[in-house]
Amino acid sequence: MIKQEARKPKVQQRHRTIRLKVSGTAEFPRLAVYRSTKHIYAQLIDDENNVTIASASSNDKDLREELKHGGNIEAAKVVGATIAKKAKLKGIECVVFDRGGFLYHGRVAALADAAREAGLMF
Repeated sequence: MIKQEARKPKVQQRHRTIRLKVSGTAEFPRLAVYRSTKHIYAQLIDDENNVTIASASSNDKDLREELKHGGNIEAAKVVGATIAKKAKLKGIECVVFDRGGFLYHGRVAALADAAREAGLMF
């Protein structure tokens, strides 16, 4: 078994455990983060109404031109600031952070820190 295949079930199990405890509402949406090798994605989700309020990713058209590569810490910082800006436009200041089973370091932590610096509270 190669290293990536051994890691994926662990990430999925952590994600299931986190989702039992974390859920978003209209007042406090869930900031869900997904990272792949090439890109990073963030969504604000209202789990009560099953609605995505806002989303941002390194694969968005406006960010794709700005970023050289979507799978690095610089891209995560830009995505974090963008999702915070979109949340502010929707009138959202507080969120619940869902790291999606990924460890809180590197790109995931950079996205969270950039969102906090841009004004989101969690």
